[in-house]
Amino acid sequence: MNGMHVSPHRLRRAARTLAEGGIVAHATEGVWGLAADAFDADAVWRVIAAKQRDVARGLIVVAADSAQLAPLVDPDAGAAWQRAVESWPGPTTWLLPARAGAPQWLTGGQPTIALRETAHALTRALCGEFGGPIVSTSANVSGRPPVDSPWRARACFGDRIDMVLGGRADTPGRASTIRNASTNETIRG
Repeated sequence: MNGMHVSPHRLRRAARTLAEGGIVAHATEGVWGLAADAFDADAVWRVIAAKQRDVARGLIVVAADSAQLAPLVDPDAGAAWQRAVESWPGPTTWLLPARAGAPQWLTGGQPTIALRETAHALTRALCGEFGGPIVSTSANVSGRPPVDSPWRARACFGDRIDMVLGGRADTPGRASTIRNASTNETIRG
């Protein structure tokens, strides 16, 4: 299985780390990411602080299946939601109309939320073992290139991350495409 090069024990430990409010560095489709429980405000704020990222930019939320993401989407999203679901699983992150009350730490206070049903085997397994959606944002300090290995993740973030899961990217160096699901416009190619 591509991207899946960790033991079941480490996968369970990573899911437990997320459930306990921790941050896990892990491989994703194209780059290394920092993961946290999407609904744990304290954990997500730790990610934002570690990245030195402006909260107004919002964060990407990934899941093992679209049902884990549906509660974050405006129920009236209709065609936009359908467009996203039909493209998943895959490396495309869709900006979708956010449900009223979606956490501001995810939306950045914007009317949209960035969601992806990942095709990366390890990230899917992590979301499945954890049992819900996770923030998965590139493992880098804002404005710098993402790290590309477990040891670089540890060197860059030190004790600001609680675990390095491992794995490898499917398409190293290529971040996910971001598209607006309402307009089909490509935001990041």
